[in-house]
Amino acid sequence: MKKNIVFVGLSGGVDSAVSALLLKKDGYEVVGVFIKTWHPDFLECNEEEERRDAMRVAAFLDIPFLTFDFEDVYKKEVADYMIREYKVGRTPNPDVMCNKEVKFGAFLKKALAMGADFVATGHYAGKKNSSVFFSGPRVKSPDHSKNTEEFFLLKSIDPSKDQSYFLWTLGQEQLSKILFPIGNLKKTEVRRLAKKFKIPVATKKDSQGICFLGAVDLKEFLKHYIEERKGKVFNELGEEIGYHDGVVFHTLGERHGFTITKKSPSDGAYYIVAKDTKKNILVVSQFPPDKGAKGVVSKKPLPTSPYQGRPEIQIQNTNWISKTPDSQKSYTAQIRYHGEYFPCKVKLLSKNTAVIIFSNPVLVASGQSIVVYDDNICLGGGVVV
Repeated sequence: MKKNIVFVGLSGGVDSAVSALLLKKDGYEVVGVFIKTWHPDFLECNEEEERRDAMRVAAFLDIPFLTFDFEDVYKKEVADYMIREYKVGRTPNPDVMCNKEVKFGAFLKKALAMGADFVATGHYAGKKNSSVFFSGPRVKSPDHSKNTEEFFLLKSIDPSKDQSYFLWTLGQEQLSKILFPIGNLKKTEVRRLAKKFKIPVATKKDSQGICFLGAVDLKEFLKHYIEERKGKVFNELGEEIGYHDGVVFHTLGERHGFTITKKSPSDGAYYIVAKDTKKNILVVSQFPPDKGAKGVVSKKPLPTSPYQGRPEIQIQNTNWISKTPDSQKSYTAQIRYHGEYFPCKVKLLSKNTAVIIFSNPVLVASGQSIVVYDDNICLGGGVVV
């Protein structure tokens, strides 16, 4: 029988390396692919170093190695999108767009055109088809060209690494062609396998930050494209207590990046609870959103912040991966990556819009993604209006 061909996105890190290893051990014909991204001229770029690590992994596993240049796609669909959204005071999620437009857009399309049966990545997420769990190499994949069953996107079994939040834009056709080889493993197990089989990047540290910026400070990046504009910071009583360098650089729930000039020794940390883009004003509170008054130093009971957000949040550009939510059923939703799962219901307004009805008010910025879950199944989500 002909082996299934899998193009694996090799980033130069341990997760994608172990993904390729497992796929090869399970009998797939594996091709390693390094995706060339866009980086601004003013940033130091370590892409060649990452590519060399990816090549080392491919050589170690004795698999073909290719480089796909998607610099233009990254620039237009991810970087330009992010800058454009911040300019109007919204808070975009570039990693969502990176997965949608690059990894499971341009990469998937090119891989299939070159003869691949599947693409695979080192994402911590799972997939199932009916009652069969398709996390990747642990189950032999059927001929999806003759398969009309639904596919479901699942949370990773490692909650500290789960990346399903970033994958809510996937559709059935894409999922039928995607494998997540480490979706049924914890990070500690991935590291153990890498060391056991002596993969060259076994002890390499995980990459951090936005998909194309790495660990670079986001605000410093944005200031090359958006002019700073000093503004005032007010507390909940309307008192001016500090300043900031531009409201568009900040988002709700943030506790860094602005300066408090009027602060007593007993004050706790301040959180952004509101912003006025037109007036260039931030409102801050000592009471963390979604967390009551935890962490605030006081001998007296503290009140709840009046800026607790709204119980109903409208989202647009919605995508429901397998089936649309039932308005009578209760679900949970994340309003930020690795955030708390809040109880909610979903009311569909149209094909592309919905209202997420939370049990309690939540504070979430326009432009962010809200992702809905039915237990461990990621149903899909949308962007906050």
